[in-house]
Amino acid sequence: MNITHTSFVTLPVADQDRALAFYTDVLGFEVRADRQVGPARWLQVAPEGARTVFTLSGPGMGDFVPGSAQGIMLVTADVDADCAKLAAAGVDVNGPEDAPWGRMAGFRDPDGNGLMLLTEKEGF
Repeated sequence: MNITHTSFVTLPVADQDRALAFYTDVLGFEVRADRQVGPARWLQVAPEGARTVFTLSGPGMGDFVPGSAQGIMLVTADVDADCAKLAAAGVDVNGPEDAPWGRMAGFRDPDGNGLMLLTEKEGF
């Protein structure tokens, strides 16, 4: 096998503009691609400097069901500060709580896709 990395993760969404606003305005992601590909819009976002991007897959982009992506882990340097920012933006946040591997919290995007924030425990 010669696999080197993950290119993108598909996040099924019902409204790409609403999802774009959430991922850029609330999470601070940057737009990596936004173009028409045939009848569909190819829209990708990512944290600054990240190698893996998120494709916000809207209607016409396959059989994906909005909200079906779950357990996507986002690593952060300060889960508590990020949870406070999410709450201030009106996002319902579960946590943060301590775990053996770090401190983590969960939340959902506007379509119900499940995301986690993790501040990794040093040496884990």
